[in-house]
Amino acid sequence: MFERRKRSWQFTIAVCALVAVLSTSACRDGASGPPAATYPNAPLELVAPAAAGGGWDLTARSMQQALVGAGLVKGEVKVENVLGAGGVIGLSQLVTTHRRDPHHLMVTGLVMVGAAVVNESPVDLAAATPIATLTAEAEAIVVPASSPYVNLRQLLDAWKANPTSVKWGGGSTGGTDHILVGLLAKLVGVGARKVEYVGHSGGGEIKSGLTKGDFTVAVSGVSEFKDLIAGGKARALAVSSATSINIAGRPVPTIGSSGYNLELMNWRGVLAPPGITEAQRAAMVKLVDQMHDTPQWKQILADQGWTDLYRSGSDAATYFRSETERIKGVLVDLGMAP
Repeated sequence: MFERRKRSWQFTIAVCALVAVLSTSACRDGASGPPAATYPNAPLELVAPAAAGGGWDLTARSMQQALVGAGLVKGEVKVENVLGAGGVIGLSQLVTTHRRDPHHLMVTGLVMVGAAVVNESPVDLAAATPIATLTAEAEAIVVPASSPYVNLRQLLDAWKANPTSVKWGGGSTGGTDHILVGLLAKLVGVGARKVEYVGHSGGGEIKSGLTKGDFTVAVSGVSEFKDLIAGGKARALAVSSATSINIAGRPVPTIGSSGYNLELMNWRGVLAPPGITEAQRAAMVKLVDQMHDTPQWKQILADQGWTDLYRSGSDAATYFRSETERIKGVLVDLGMAP
């Protein structure tokens, strides 16, 4: 069901705020000063604000791989998973506990924008420091290998005829996956209140639920389903891009080619905590700029099938602001936000 779910993140935000005030360990020694000549000069932490196995986790670990592999970071690069509320828990920790810490970066994206709106979060992307946008990825609509549905039209026709016969699984409420299901419901005439949607905190949970038969169809980023499709455990009915995409060597038609005028790309980017100096922000932007230009990162884009959507610094800030407004409008139209 499309409904706003209040989460325990409200309590977490309050706790994080208290910790930030009381604890001197919330920021590293000297974090508020100018960066050293060589940045980073302490272990670098990359936060994936969701469970392991999902798109944010894969993005953070891909950044780790490129930064270390290209020799841009000589010290340790750690990846931390912070689960909850479509990334809003991670965002709240970023802007409170890790305030002024220039060695802390967090992956963000369209999912977090939607989750902040749907959950009426007191913090959104504007509370953090924008560093860069990174990638855009099409959504895939996938069913178990045993499913009777062999194409998207069959699935949507059955859904329209009997909305309760189709249960959808995807990422967090208000995220890209949820938005795509809402847009499909609007196209085929299924009322928002009749949609059965089960949100998950990471791609691993979505894939597990799909193979166990917890729901009829799953929606998530293309890269998250490659292993299931390659192993013959699932098949993709459609992708949300403008052109067909090969998944595990198999061409998958677009939603548009199935007769539905709909495209939606899930973008991802990077945020830093608030309170850092301009010199620190410039150093962080420079590091991500350098990573983006490496052969290692270009190979990751090719391997994952990600579209390069790179903007950094002020350009990234402008993009984050415009996307926040756009997604809020979509969610209001779909009855998923106040």
